Amino acid sequence: MLLIKKKKETVKSTLLSHNNTKKDFVTVKKTDWFIDKDDIVRNGQRHPYHLVDPSPWAFVASVGALGLTFGGVMFMHNYSGGWSLFCIGFLTILYTMYVWWRDIVREGTFEGQHTSAVQQGLRQGVLLFIVSEIMFFFAFFWAFFDASIKPSAMLGGVWSPDGLETLSPWGVPLLNTVILLSSGATVTWAHHGIVAGAKKSSQIALVLTIILAIIFTALQVFEYLNAPFGISDGVYGSTFFMATGFHGFHVFIGTCFLSICLIRLGLNHYTRNHHFGFEAAAWYWHFVDGAGVKHVTCRLI
Repeated sequence: MLLIKKKKETVKSTLLSHNNTKKDFVTVKKTDWFIDKDDIVRNGQRHPYHLVDPSPWAFVASVGALGLTFGGVMFMHNYSGGWSLFCIGFLTILYTMYVWWRDIVREGTFEGQHTSAVQQGLRQGVLLFIVSEIMFFFAFFWAFFDASIKPSAMLGGVWSPDGLETLSPWGVPLLNTVILLSSGATVTWAHHGIVAGAKKSSQIALVLTIILAIIFTALQVFEYLNAPFGISDGVYGSTFFMATGFHGFHVFIGTCFLSICLIRLGLNHYTRNHHFGFEAAAWYWHFVDGAGVKHVTCRLI
């Protein structure tokens, strides 16, 4: 039971136990609009924030990243043990990703630590992450337009470079764009299904999204295998394979993200009002869609 008494700038809430004895006081500012009564009652604390328990995973991830980087450099310079160190670092990062996100799922789903205030912070973090990804791809688009709008004499003064056979954007690239946009529609369908409480409909939509993502990846591999040029064929080849390659990698990460969401949906981890894990995956997937459209637009130009 929760009693609320308003006075000037604060709201004083008294938490009562089952035998109606006074337990604690919570003072909440009116400006903290994101704090709701359920957060206070559920956690039984003086604030709605999650004080994270000590965790070793940040340190373990740093060690894995260090091994991955050093191993990669050693391997590329033909030092002995470089490949082994690279694999150890890579596997360490994969393991850390699993156990760290496992802890986050447990905290948010079973411990109730992801209150409204915590979810607000998570949303801001994911949005900032997506903005950083946009700037990452912006660098590749900048390189492409810088080379294509004013082609140098080394390229023959024309774009695409003189003597270089390119892929038609009206074939596989256009088909892949349609597939990506269709997957964006199905993931939105899945989101609306979760909000409406239609679990079966959401599962069908998520399965369709994952199938479309796999088809996209397979077509991109087919396009790479049949490309008449390579990454070393001047600025056209380097910008093409770097931009589309990283985009394909992001599609793969998004596919893994949505697959985990499908598993969690089957385990009833999501409710109509508490499904931020899926929201983050959907936002990321829409970013991937937008990047795909920009890629095919550049190739049409």
